[in-house]
Amino acid sequence: MLIKTGDTVEVVTGDDRGTRGKVLSVDRTVDKVLVEHVNRVYKHVRRSQQNPQGGRLSKEMPVQTSNVLLVCESCGAAARLGVRFMDDGTKERYCKKCGAGNGQISPPRTQHAKK
Repeated sequence: MLIKTGDTVEVVTGDDRGTRGKVLSVDRTVDKVLVEHVNRVYKHVRRSQQNPQGGRLSKEMPVQTSNVLLVCESCGAAARLGVRFMDDGTKERYCKKCGAGNGQISPPRTQHAKK
């Protein structure tokens, strides 16, 4: 999964289509992301000491990763991501529209000498 916490994404499908927001968390086991101000639902809360008034609490729910696209920082458009190896062996994400790099994924690979 190429989307990380803190990225700006745009929702492609669903009721919140076209909405841009920041990724709050990523759940890799079920392939979902939590985006701020997207897919909001009401959770009915009983009165308690932590919440003395009770009532309806509005909160975000996770969205499937395939329903969001990363917003490229250089071109400003929502685009698919690709992965490429750099000359020094680092792996980076890049925008498929403009080709600009969007951050490093893994550190440089070290070459092990054969014995």
